[in-house]
Amino acid sequence: MSPEALQQTLAEMRREADKVLVGLQEPFEQLTIALLTGGHVLLEGVPGTAKTLMAKTLAHLVQAQFRRIQFTPDLMPSDILGTSVFNMATGEFNLKKGPIFTQILLADEINRAPAKTQSALLEAMEERQINLEGERYELARPFMVIATQNPIEYEGTYPLPEAQLDRFLFKVIVEHAPPEVEVEVLRRYSMGFNAHELAQTGLRPLLSAEFIAEARATIERITVEEGILHYITRITAASRRSPDLLLGASTRAATHILLAAKTFAALQGRDFVVPDDVKYVVPPICRHRFILKPEAEIEGLDADAVTRRLLGQVEVPR
Repeated sequence: MSPEALQQTLAEMRREADKVLVGLQEPFEQLTIALLTGGHVLLEGVPGTAKTLMAKTLAHLVQAQFRRIQFTPDLMPSDILGTSVFNMATGEFNLKKGPIFTQILLADEINRAPAKTQSALLEAMEERQINLEGERYELARPFMVIATQNPIEYEGTYPLPEAQLDRFLFKVIVEHAPPEVEVEVLRRYSMGFNAHELAQTGLRPLLSAEFIAEARATIERITVEEGILHYITRITAASRRSPDLLLGASTRAATHILLAAKTFAALQGRDFVVPDDVKYVVPPICRHRFILKPEAEIEGLDADAVTRRLLGQVEVPR
């Protein structure tokens, strides 16, 4: 498969997604990049901004098994992973698989569950496997976690541990729709659109697990020059020295920047990475990893503003 073929596939996915999603081209493109990179995504936005609809649309386009978990304060790890059930007929314990045994998992309002339950996802997100009662179980490929959280309502929530945040490739911000987009949404609903019946929209599955595996093999072959590697390192090192940050980008963040930049380059039809590819993926990779100093917050800065400042300070390779 060539990068040009991947670029054409992305264009087809955009056209198909537009049958369902309105004004969400960039968030959906970042979901697609994460899928092809093999990463997970944290979606942040207030209720009613089509976060669940985006996840369902992606799952439909890639012919993937989709499951949703509503995270609540009383959710237990076994509710996610599964548990062993004694079979009276055979006298043996059989695994009753939890919803994590899927391909695209929507963890809705992930910050409403306590840390013990959130940590049940860690091994699955990193290793694509889980351990239950001494037995190892491989998860389906592709496997992707799309987690959502509400940035406004914090009552009854638990902050995500840094170790868990670091395992998300992207944090994608989903904003309120502007008036012209909202009008189009209303027009579609007035004409009978039903978000719970995606098949009726004419949405066509485009990708298979085999296609995704082949696409990832193509992405691995994308050329990255030495100058780009040093550019990524200078960005992450600058974040650790930044006077605005208590915590900068980790080495895992640097590897995520590299892999996502390769994916983005391939989706542009190129077989090599340029600095603009790096600049595109840095904000969604770093915004959930950076911890700002109180002085920076008082100044009115956020993680994206600090990222823009860092990118402006780091020398771009020629």
